[in-house]
Amino acid sequence: MSIEEVLHARSESRCELCSATENLDVYEIPPDSNDNADKCVLVCETCREQIEKPEKVDVNHWRCLNDSMWSQVPAVQVMAWRMLTRLSAEGWPQGLLDTLYLDDDTLVWAQATGEGASDDDVVKHVDSNGAVLQAGDTVTLTKDLNVKGAGFTAKRGTAVRGISLVPDNADQIEGRVSGQQIVILTKFVKKSN
Repeated sequence: MSIEEVLHARSESRCELCSATENLDVYEIPPDSNDNADKCVLVCETCREQIEKPEKVDVNHWRCLNDSMWSQVPAVQVMAWRMLTRLSAEGWPQGLLDTLYLDDDTLVWAQATGEGASDDDVVKHVDSNGAVLQAGDTVTLTKDLNVKGAGFTAKRGTAVRGISLVPDNADQIEGRVSGQQIVILTKFVKKSN
């Protein structure tokens, strides 16, 4: 059976989000569907358009999630969570989101695209000039740093290549200086071009 046939059988030929019966198509859930029916949902044209083009969202259309969020199908739960999260500022979707339970693996999948992560939730590492740092970047020290426990001073102007970011602390990065892996405060580095 093809993915579409499996989804039609699973959903009884209805949109798995709003129960519409016209213009149904397979929607592969990002970030990765691997051509697997378990990673796809059957959706109508209206739902697909609003999922893919957030600027065209009709908030009231998504009141259908009040029913579909209780599906036993993880893929449907993921899409319900993502849409409720996207619409949570409207008020009523937040109430539904608060009652929606996803097991740990399904929640990780739902959050995989960053849907619902506000800028406040994301740890951003920035250098002394405000440039955003990424893992693997090269930075230059902006002042002499005494390296505690290693007995040397990392001199101003030293290039630190292939930095790694401290995941839970936006003020710290790690890098190799004089063969030693050290923690460096982001306020003492500038990103190299």
